[in-house]
Amino acid sequence: MAAWILNFGDKPYFSHTAIKVMTAMKMILRWFPHGDDSVTLAQIRQIPCVTGVATCLPGVPVGEVWPLAMLRALRDEIHAAGLEMEVIESVNVHEDIKKGLPTRNQYIEQYNQTLRNLAAVGVKCLCYNFMPVMDWTRSELAHPLEDGSTVLSYRHEAVLRMNPAAIGDALLGDARGYSMPGWEPERLGAMQEDMRFYQNVSRETYWANLQYFLDAVVPVAEEAGIFMGIHPDDPPWPLYGLPKVITSAENIQTFLALHDSPNNGLTLCTGSLGANAANDIPAICRTFAGRMPFAHVRNIRRHAPRDFDESAHPSACGDFDMYAIMKALYEGGFDGYIRPDHGRMIWGEKARPGYGLYDRALGAAYLLGLWEAIGKR
Repeated sequence: MAAWILNFGDKPYFSHTAIKVMTAMKMILRWFPHGDDSVTLAQIRQIPCVTGVATCLPGVPVGEVWPLAMLRALRDEIHAAGLEMEVIESVNVHEDIKKGLPTRNQYIEQYNQTLRNLAAVGVKCLCYNFMPVMDWTRSELAHPLEDGSTVLSYRHEAVLRMNPAAIGDALLGDARGYSMPGWEPERLGAMQEDMRFYQNVSRETYWANLQYFLDAVVPVAEEAGIFMGIHPDDPPWPLYGLPKVITSAENIQTFLALHDSPNNGLTLCTGSLGANAANDIPAICRTFAGRMPFAHVRNIRRHAPRDFDESAHPSACGDFDMYAIMKALYEGGFDGYIRPDHGRMIWGEKARPGYGLYDRALGAAYLLGLWEAIGKR
């Protein structure tokens, strides 16, 4: 699906040796536009072997069509910095679609038009999620580690003591003024009502609503040449009585069978799935590498079955064997995009929680080193 060579002017960005070793994978970084990020495109361009960014249009309300003119302007800005815009993360799915309301057809058509607009500006991969009400949940955004860095953290009992609106207020308060996808202020007011709605929605009904969405959008993605990758539930266990469906290898297999198409795939998130120690991440990589257009790769340190801190990327810093994960992806023929996922806040940096420059740059270099070593062994 992807190739490593990227041209700037008349010269390839990588040497022929690097092209030989690093074929069929691209390393990218998450980046938020329109002044909503402390990290600049120029800084990302200087991280060795990072070819592009996964980006978004955060100012467009959920459910509305992403304007073609705005997408072209965003692409041109990214290209001018010497980077690619082949991955979007994410076009959020309107809650009416997840609920299966009669209004979902209107929002699905608008989603499909966004897919067509994305294809028109060269987007090849779309990461999205189908999580009800909340895209992700943490109890802290700046939990201190022993080395003095801070990380995103989850303590299950603390989360249960807070309602979603309270969590949203706490997260936004710790966000340093940056937007928090999935916790937009306009969504917080509807959370309690949405929570009540889902108490009467069975998992079977939720699976059916997801299939309805896939049956309507995947054919458009096929025509547009866009590979869609659903993000796992974060965290991957029941919370507040909400239906959770992308939580395990068994559920991933069920999801892929709902609409069997190469354009219907998984965004691997090692941190999300790996929060549950029962999930064998290397095995998931080996099994589904051919249906993964995108991978978020990070490490975590578990403290209890449902308590964890995010950590630095190397294996020694958390509970994951990162070599085994990257080896499983490589040997499974993974040919999509990888980004180092959330990083620690280190060296006095003040940035969007989880998305500072320094630790993610270290993570990208580490993952690229693993990939090269696996290819040369």
